[in-house]
Parts: sequence; C-alpha cells; structure tokens
Amino acid sequence: MRIVFMGTPLFAVASLKALVEDSFCKVVGVVTQPDRPKGRGKKIMESPVKIFAKEHGLPVLQPEKVKNPEAIELLRQLQPELIVVAAFGQFLPESILTMPKYGCIN
Repeated sequence: MRIVFMGTPLFAVASLKALVEDSFCKVVGVVTQPDRPKGRGKKIMESPVKIFAKEHGLPVLQPEKVKNPEAIELLRQLQPELIVVAAFGQFLPESILTMPKYGCIN
C-alpha cells in the first residue's frame, strides 16, 4: 500500500518506523515541518522525522503551509492510497483528507 506519512517530533518517529518495517507498506513520501531555529544559538535544526526519513532514503517534503496548492499538488503526485498523520503540526484541508483511496488516519 502506498503511504504518505506526516509528522514532525520524536514522538512520531516510532509510527514512521513501524510503517517502514512493515512489508505491506510502501512509504512513498514523508511530510514534516520546515527546519526551524532552536536552542540558545538559534541553530537551524531538522525534525526527528526528517532525520529518520533521510536515514532510510525516503523523499521528504517540508511545505511552510500544507494547504498551499503547490504542496497539495506535490502530495497528489505521490499517489498515496493512505495518509498516516502523527503529530504533524498543521491542520489538513479537505483536499488532502479526501485525496487517498483509504483516507487519512491520525
């Protein structure tokens, strides 16, 4: 099954890991929040989900606003059958919620 995963913090990595390890699932893309400055030095940091996705060779999308038409089109091009969301950090518009054949689960 073609799956797009949407998540950002360390909490979400366990769910993404389970999907990657399941032979029934094919994670075709990962959507996470854009890299942001963190800590005292305001150093730009990647999200834990992005780090995990890169380590596993998964394509990563980081739209500033997932409801933008460009972001929606990029998701559509991935042709997800299911979208799995775990602590993503943005509200999903109806156009994304109804995009995959089997819907979105949180």
